Amino acid sequence: MNIQRKPEWLRKRANPGDQAGMRQLLGDLRLNTVCQQALCPNISECFSCGQATFLVLGKHCTRLCSFCNVEKTAPLPVDTGESGRVAEAVLRLKLSHVVITSPTRDDLPDGGAAVYAETVAAIRALSPATRVELLIPDLQGDRGSLAVITASNPDILGHNVETVPSLYHIRSGADYGRSLTVLKVCKELAPEIKTKSGIMLGMGELEEDLLQVFKDLRGAGCDYLSVGQYLAPSRAHYPVQEYIPPARFDELRRVALELGFLHVESGPYVRSSYHADQYA
Repeated sequence: MNIQRKPEWLRKRANPGDQAGMRQLLGDLRLNTVCQQALCPNISECFSCGQATFLVLGKHCTRLCSFCNVEKTAPLPVDTGESGRVAEAVLRLKLSHVVITSPTRDDLPDGGAAVYAETVAAIRALSPATRVELLIPDLQGDRGSLAVITASNPDILGHNVETVPSLYHIRSGADYGRSLTVLKVCKELAPEIKTKSGIMLGMGELEEDLLQVFKDLRGAGCDYLSVGQYLAPSRAHYPVQEYIPPARFDELRRVALELGFLHVESGPYVRSSYHADQYA
C-alpha cells in the first residue's frame, strides 16, 4: 500500500527564509548537514534556532537504503580540514549541544572512526562546555573502530536500528543483529557513555516486532530512544505504509519508559537528533 496524502498533523511547511543564516554559515565553512541531505521536515525550525546536525565524511553513502535521501555513489576522499571547520561552526553558533553524524563509509578501513574522534577533539578544544553527541553507522561492527569512537569520550553515542528486523531488506548492507552488537559493544567499552538509538514507524512493521525491538535495545544497554514517523523523501523511495496518529506515539513513549529507557522522544516529527539537547 502506497499512501500519498498526509494527515493534518503532518503538514509542517519549510520556510526558506528561516534557513538563510544557517545556510550562509554552512556555505562559508563548506560544511554538510544531514538536515539538508535527508530533507528533514524540521529543517526550518532547527536552522532558525541555530541548530544543525553536521554530516562529516562527505555526503555520499556506500550503502543503498531505499528510505534514505543521502546520495548513493562513490565517496570523495576524506576532507582533512573538515573537523576543524565543524568545531568553528559549533563555536560561532555557541551550541550547548551538537550532533555529529556521517554517511556509511564502507570504503574506509575504520569506517571513519578516526574522523569522528578528530571532530570530538576539535570541538572540545574550541568549545569545551559543549555536549557532543555522535550518531554513527555500524562501522561493520569492528570492535577496534568502535574503541576509537568510545575513546574520544562523546557525551552520547547513538546508532539507529531504523526499523524492525523483518524490514531490513530496505536497509541494503545493514544487519539488525550487528546494529544491536554495536550498541552493546559501545556500552561494554565505555559504560559511562549514554547510548541512544532510533526507529521510524509507518514502514509496515508489526506491533509485536516493534515492541521486541524496544526490548532488544534495552538488552543491549541502550539508554535513550527516539521514535518518529517515516516520511518518504520522494516517490522513488520506499513508500509510507501507514501514518501513525500522535496518540499512538504517546503510548509508545510510555511503554518504552516502562521498559527502562532513561529518556524517550516519540512523535510524528521526532528524528534521532531532534531536540537532542533534551536527552539527559
